[in-house]
This record gives sequence, structure tokens and C-alpha cells, in this order.
Amino acid sequence: MKITKMNLYTVPPRWLFLEIETDEGITGWGEPVVEGRASIVKTAVEDFSTYLIGKDPLLIEDHWQVMYRGGFYRGGPEVMSAIAGIDQALWDIKGKYYNAPVYELLGGRCRDKLKVYSWVGGDRPADIVKGVKELWNSGCTAVKMNGTEEMHYVDSFEKIEEVAERIGAVRDEFGYQLGIGVDFHGRVHKTMAKVLARELDQFKLMFIEEPVMAQNNEALREIVKHTSTPIATGERMFQDGIIKTF
Repeated sequence: MKITKMNLYTVPPRWLFLEIETDEGITGWGEPVVEGRASIVKTAVEDFSTYLIGKDPLLIEDHWQVMYRGGFYRGGPEVMSAIAGIDQALWDIKGKYYNAPVYELLGGRCRDKLKVYSWVGGDRPADIVKGVKELWNSGCTAVKMNGTEEMHYVDSFEKIEEVAERIGAVRDEFGYQLGIGVDFHGRVHKTMAKVLARELDQFKLMFIEEPVMAQNNEALREIVKHTSTPIATGERMFQDGIIKTF
């Protein structure tokens, strides 16, 4: 079996999908995109296609190594997203070729069910509580919400209180039967992230996410000393793609 064609579909406002065709009629789909950089990722996939077309799609690990290690420069969010989307499409082809779900090819399932959370929007406590109620009534028992706007190196404690007010309103309404995660989106400098993380300990959160930018991982070692809440990160760790918890 050989790869014969790679089709790319840009879908507004920010998505990019890849279809890989083969000479045996099996096609695979992947999503090679990083937010706000769809056109750049598309170009990277097109560049990789000059290597992939004509190759055996089942040699997934070999192709990954060539795409990642074969160039003079490695990594970067756009390149790694292109490789990831190609990887997805190749696994899709392999699953169809062997008539098995991909998880079976990767060792088989290890869970029968998995707890998930849903996103809730709104900037004011009343909006947050209303949104959580709607999710709760639908059967959702865990939510994630925005943490804060951007914070400077030294900022007003008023911003800290605003975050606490929003989260406190949800905790008062639903108690501890609801799981709550708070996403900082890397908007907070290390000095204020320590203050905010410590202040949020009172709400017994599931996790706080990206208290600082992913490029500042060394700061997490210090922040973790100021909170007992698990820290989630990894969304923007594009080099190795591993999600880490501190």
C-alpha cells in the first residue's frame, strides 16, 4: 500500500483537516492545526507531502522519525502540529487496514469510563453560576472556567479578589459535589501567580492550569511550593507533546 495524495481542507474560522489517500482506496483523516496558524501548518504539511507520497502509510514510527529528525531544524508549534495531524491520519489508515480501532493497535483499552469536565464561560459571578447550573442539570459534575485577565509583575489585589469572588459563588452554590478547574491561560507573571494560587487553595480545586506560560516551566517549581492544588500544563508544550502535572 502506498500514499497517493494528501488533501488539505481549511475550515473557517481556524481549523485545518488532512485527508491522506492510498492506492488501496483506504483514506485517513487528521487535524494538523495550531490555533491562529492554520495557513502556516498547511504549508508545513505540504512540504512533508513531498517525502510521504509514494511511501507505505503503515510505517508510522519511521515516518515520524524522518519528519522530526530528518531536517536541520526541529520542533516548533507549527511543524509539530503538522507532524501530529499526519500521524493521526496514518493511524486512521492503519486501523482501517487491520479492521480494528486504533486503541487496540496501541495495546487495548484500559478504562471502561472516564470522568470529563465541561467549559463554562462568563465574567461575572451570576453568569458563571447560571452557566454551571445548565451544565449541572445536563449531568455534568465538573467544570473549568477562566481564571483572570492579564496580571503584571506586581498587580492589584483587587484582581485576586475578583477571581475568588467568581469561584466562591460557584462553590457556595454547589458545594464540593462539583469539581472545579481554573485556567490561568499563562496570563499571570510568576510573582502574582504565587499569590493567586495560594488564595485559591481555599476552594479545593481539581487543578489550576497554566499559571505561567509553558516556556517558563522553571517557575512551576517555585509556584508549586505556594499551593496544594495540582498544576496542569502541556497545551503549549509543542516540542515533546507530553502533558505534565506538577
